Amino acid sequence: MDIKYFSLSSVENSRIVNIIRIAFGVICIAVAVFWISFNVSLLKTDGTLWITILFLSGFGFYQVWSGLGKATKFIEIGPDYIRLKKNPILLPLKMTASMIEKIDIFPLNLVFFLKSEKKIMLRFGTTFQETNELIKDEILNFAELNNIKAEFIEEKL
Repeated sequence: MDIKYFSLSSVENSRIVNIIRIAFGVICIAVAVFWISFNVSLLKTDGTLWITILFLSGFGFYQVWSGLGKATKFIEIGPDYIRLKKNPILLPLKMTASMIEKIDIFPLNLVFFLKSEKKIMLRFGTTFQETNELIKDEILNFAELNNIKAEFIEEKL
């Protein structure tokens, strides 16, 4: 089985967009540093300035992180593992086939039940139904290949 990679982000990342994100992030961080260095006397009296500095720094860091391609959400299905990154800031989670007890497949999400009695849920969006179906098919193939119980569950309203 080949390694299958599916992006869970709805945003396309071209080279020019990534460069703009990095530049904008650096500008935000530079403005935050400028405010810290030139408004030292105001920092002691005005607490709202700290909120502005923290927001600009955090937003700038996220823009740089995103521009470097580290914030993309994805699922990667290999022959004996699944790597899942469902949060743009945190590191991807790697689940080996030996860690997974069963997989429930719903119309708009997947639930991985681990042998450590932990549940990991992946929620799909409603925009890219074709990609969702491809992911479900690959998860089903992965489960069959690794003898993991996988069950389709239809939700009724």
